[in-house]
Amino acid sequence: MFGSKTYIARRQQLKAKIADGIILLLGNVDSPMNYTDNTFYFRQDSSFLYFFGLDFQNLAGVIDVESGEDIIFGNDVSMEDIIWMGPQIVLKEKAEKVGVQRTEPYKNLQLVIEKAIQSGRKIHFLPPYRAENKLLLNELTGISVSKFKAYSSLPLINAIISLRSVKEDQEIVEIRKACAVGYEMHVTAMKMAKAGVWEQTIAGTIEGIANAGGGMVSFPVILSQNGETLHNHDHSKTLQNGRLLLVDAGAEVRSHYASDYTRTFPVSGKFTQKQREIYEIVLAANNRARELTKPGTTYLSVHMAAMEAIASGLKALGLMKGDVNDAVKNGAPALFMPHGLGHMLGLDVHDMEDLGQIYVGYDDEIRPVDQFGTAYLRMGRKLQPGFVITDEPGIYFIPALIEKWKAEKINTDFICFDRLEEYLDFGGIRLEDDILVTETGCEILGDRIPIVLNEIEDVMR
Repeated sequence: MFGSKTYIARRQQLKAKIADGIILLLGNVDSPMNYTDNTFYFRQDSSFLYFFGLDFQNLAGVIDVESGEDIIFGNDVSMEDIIWMGPQIVLKEKAEKVGVQRTEPYKNLQLVIEKAIQSGRKIHFLPPYRAENKLLLNELTGISVSKFKAYSSLPLINAIISLRSVKEDQEIVEIRKACAVGYEMHVTAMKMAKAGVWEQTIAGTIEGIANAGGGMVSFPVILSQNGETLHNHDHSKTLQNGRLLLVDAGAEVRSHYASDYTRTFPVSGKFTQKQREIYEIVLAANNRARELTKPGTTYLSVHMAAMEAIASGLKALGLMKGDVNDAVKNGAPALFMPHGLGHMLGLDVHDMEDLGQIYVGYDDEIRPVDQFGTAYLRMGRKLQPGFVITDEPGIYFIPALIEKWKAEKINTDFICFDRLEEYLDFGGIRLEDDILVTETGCEILGDRIPIVLNEIEDVMR
């Protein structure tokens, strides 16, 4: 939690962007794992955290745009709660810590919303993503769950995205903390990777490092020798020499700010010549993207430059052919990198995408490209100082996709399909850094996790 002035200022900025009505921000509640009292780790809603700062269950906030009043709804604990959880801070005291003077019992939220509806006032709410809040919002507003997307407030969505996109200095401090934990997670994975080790042993160890860092993993750990599966959460294999291990993992710290890194390294501790060649192309694409990342540049153009670097490198290896620019224009490199270059990062690992990825990653000027591969680019819009984004190019050899393109004769002018037979068991390589856009360019947040070939081999030794 930051100081009260931070949350007061954020709510004031939000009010200034909304014309009228009331803003309803629902906090999260506990979600049961298998029965009511055995719950998953509690995670507060990020927009509620951003404006109200309170990391507790069963809260809701209302911001009255016209009167300027802020209200937190919740209930003080009972004696039974104290017996099970110990002494608790009363709601009024919690609210004062974030600059809110008025608190109400949770049941009064229904009365406030009903009064606003009867008065014909606009109720601005965000699209809910949890079942409990969908049911609650249905009770409060009478709007069918199936129609929430249509009735969610686009002015509120755009206002929140405009505020949360540009990170405050104190937010960058928190992200750096998350990056430090992420660094330890990945270096530990490198040191543990040896033939005969169970993937789950490494995945569980680095998840424990995230927990020990004060928070939890920022998303389920991706760790696999089968790195050609982009989001591989299966950790059931035993490591074998000759294979590459791809680890995509990050941490949330206590403030819930996140990191997100990917590294790929050889189980044997030493890259083969074939692995080195592909790795160097991905590293060149990663570095090229970072060189081009600066204010005023669209991340769509940076993505395309990364694809050019991949196509150029693969052409030099004899895996692609023809004119590089034409190959990129026709989407040929997407056979090897069928995903986008990166996404926003902040309180969420895919920051604000619960509000609608199209609004977070694009704007009126830059729209998604309807082409295989590039269509998966989550962040394409013009960059501004204070944006935090990921830079994560990759090269993957996906047998089923290669077979499909070859059979359907897709991009045969640019792909050397006969040569690809030698790479069907290669796997995949992805290299991801977390980047802060500055006034003049960008910088890698935190110490860069070993990424140069000899650095990785040294760590693994």
